[in-house]
Amino acid sequence: MNNRLAKTALIASLLTSVMWAQNPGKTLSSSQALLESWNDIGRKLIAMAEDFPEDKYDFKPTPAQRSFAEQLLHAAGSNDLFTSVAKGEKPVDDESRANYKTKATVVAYVKKSFADGAAIIKAKGDAGMAKTVVSFESHETLPLLDLAYELIEHAGEHYGQLVVYYRVAGLVPPESRPQK
Repeated sequence: MNNRLAKTALIASLLTSVMWAQNPGKTLSSSQALLESWNDIGRKLIAMAEDFPEDKYDFKPTPAQRSFAEQLLHAAGSNDLFTSVAKGEKPVDDESRANYKTKATVVAYVKKSFADGAAIIKAKGDAGMAKTVVSFESHETLPLLDLAYELIEHAGEHYGQLVVYYRVAGLVPPESRPQK
């Protein structure tokens, strides 16, 4: 029993040392950690938006699904929902493909939605992100931080769907390519 406890303690200390070595002295506040996650999924979706061929932007793996462009627009529109709620404004649903007819306009909208969300997170900081808001869609009261994490998860789900779009279209997603 003592041997098992000693091994567990040793493994825990080694893992802690490895994690500390990877991020020496880096302690993030809750809003800084949120911002890192927000920017990371944003980076991935923006890379896909920029990379996917424009002639395939209306590609759907099956007729019942959204097109590649519609997936991106939906994720960006959800980011706008977060930004509007954070500002105390009523969200505007303008993510229709009819409003974004080219790859360039879709890419610009996706970039703007993540940049606007990042700006709100930075401006609000820990105290602002801890304040409660009412979600426009679910009507539940929750901390703004929680709403932001819900939208990060939502964007991650659409990222996963878009990986499938890449594969079905015979392409390799940017994150899956060998690093140069």
